[in-house]
Amino acid sequence: MGSTLSSFRSFFVFSQAPTRTLMIGIDAAGKTTILYRLKLGERITTIPTIGFNVETVAYNNFTMTIWDVSGGGKLPFLWRHYFEDTAGVIFVVDSNDTDRISEVKGHLWRVLNELNDMGLQRTPLLVYANKQDRETSMTVAETRDALDLTSIEGREWHIQGTCALNGDGLKEGLD
Repeated sequence: MGSTLSSFRSFFVFSQAPTRTLMIGIDAAGKTTILYRLKLGERITTIPTIGFNVETVAYNNFTMTIWDVSGGGKLPFLWRHYFEDTAGVIFVVDSNDTDRISEVKGHLWRVLNELNDMGLQRTPLLVYANKQDRETSMTVAETRDALDLTSIEGREWHIQGTCALNGDGLKEGLD
C-alpha cells in the first residue's frame, strides 16, 4: 500500500533546475485553470487544451515546469513521451462530476500503471479534488474512496480539496 505524501515539494527541494511535473486528468477538470492560477496568481479565461500547455511555476524556493496535458479522448499513446523524466504527477479531478468518476478512476489507474511500466514507481502523486466550491461536489474523503487511492502501492500520494477559480487549496497541496 502507498503512503500519504507529507510534502509534494519535498521531492523537488534539492533540485537546482526546474523539475518536470505532469498535470493530467480528464477533460474539463480544471487543469489549465489550475496551471495559470499557480503561474499568475489569478483566474484567466481558458479554452479546452489541444495537445499541451507548459509553464514554469516558482513556489517556496522550488521551481516546477508543469506540463498540462489535454484530457480529451482516451489516454493518448503519445503520453508515454510526456512521462519521461517526470518528477511528480498532479492529477486533477472534477469532484462535482459524479457521473464520470468511474471514468476518472480508470484514467488515473492507467496513468499509474504506465508510470510503473516506465520505472517511475516512486514518482509522487498529488490529486487535486477540484471544484470544492460547488454544493454537490464529493468531499475529499469521498473522492479518495471513489478513486481507490488507498490501494496505491509503493507510491507516496496526497489528495487536496481545491477550487481553481479562487485558488483555494492549490498551494496547500504543494506544501
